[in-house]
Amino acid sequence: MTSPAEVPITSNDDVVRVRQVVRGLAAEVKMSLVDQTKVVTAASELARNTFVYGGGGTATVELVTNPATGRTGVKIVFTDEGPGIPDVDLALTEGWSSGSGLGLGLSGTRRLVDEFDLETEPGTGTRISVTKWTR
Repeated sequence: MTSPAEVPITSNDDVVRVRQVVRGLAAEVKMSLVDQTKVVTAASELARNTFVYGGGGTATVELVTNPATGRTGVKIVFTDEGPGIPDVDLALTEGWSSGSGLGLGLSGTRRLVDEFDLETEPGTGTRISVTKWTR
């Protein structure tokens, strides 16, 4: 397995780079095309949120193995030191979006992956970890 790749997110070009890294790893573990598309779409939305709302940050992308099932997957952790998410419940409400993203919002992104963990605190930033497992 490859070691984690840390991708700085400071521009729209970096959002594209995150997508490319995630797609490469998803293909490497032989995810189905549907699952590759889901994890790349989720990564794209979260990378864009990191850039636009978090003021930039990083994405750490790595291959992981589930010790219980032996399945491999792609894990991506997005971190920023932005303003944080003031109302997490609202941000995770089905169909809610800021209106300028892909229209997925965090709830849509959460549906695309198998594991979703959000940590945020107003004034200190946000950390979102997502994992998509092979089938």
